Amino acid sequence: MQLVKGHWQLIAITCVLFLLWNTPVVIPLKILVVFLHELAHAVATVLTGGSVVDLSISPQQGGHVISRGGNRFITLSAGYLGSLLIGITLLMIALRTNADRAVLALFGCLTLLVALLYVRDWFALFFCAATGLGMLAIARYLSRPVNDMILRVIGLSSIIYVPYDIFDDTIRRSGVRSDAYMLAEEFGGPTMFWGALWLVLSLGAIFCCVRYGLGENSNLSFREKARN
Repeated sequence: MQLVKGHWQLIAITCVLFLLWNTPVVIPLKILVVFLHELAHAVATVLTGGSVVDLSISPQQGGHVISRGGNRFITLSAGYLGSLLIGITLLMIALRTNADRAVLALFGCLTLLVALLYVRDWFALFFCAATGLGMLAIARYLSRPVNDMILRVIGLSSIIYVPYDIFDDTIRRSGVRSDAYMLAEEFGGPTMFWGALWLVLSLGAIFCCVRYGLGENSNLSFREKARN
């Protein structure tokens, strides 16, 4: 009972996302999580000495990163686990800091920069531009509680989506040419092994987030934050 009382807002958001998951309402959120997946690939590529040639996302919730160089093991592993880490980080920032506006604005700038440097197709350009400009506008003109809630929704969407996507792409449909499929081709082992490993790691990260990151009360007080 105390768990529900102290975290009813996060529970409500999670329930709403689950209820609407297969409806058009959450498609933009799903595409945003796909963007986070591809962004994680791109960041891992750059950090391991490679370069990104092209980044794309599609209305069908697919995407790709074409890159040169970099550590293939890290870059292939970074998609699912990296986007989950981004989601957890955004959620923790919303819950534990007052930097909601600054972080959403930074997120918007990063999205626009990625679009400028790496995105070439029209849908991905439109989505990234609209998302980046929308985040900047929200950070500039709307209240901090609204910015906080948006970070929570994005973070929770990633936390929900990543384990499901790992299971669907690498275990249920292990023959699909996924990140785990390519990792198995290049480093050995079956696709399902890498998928199962990523699934265990992602569930472990989510457990640690829930167990140690939420605290006793995660509910957002709009009245209190509006005064700050």
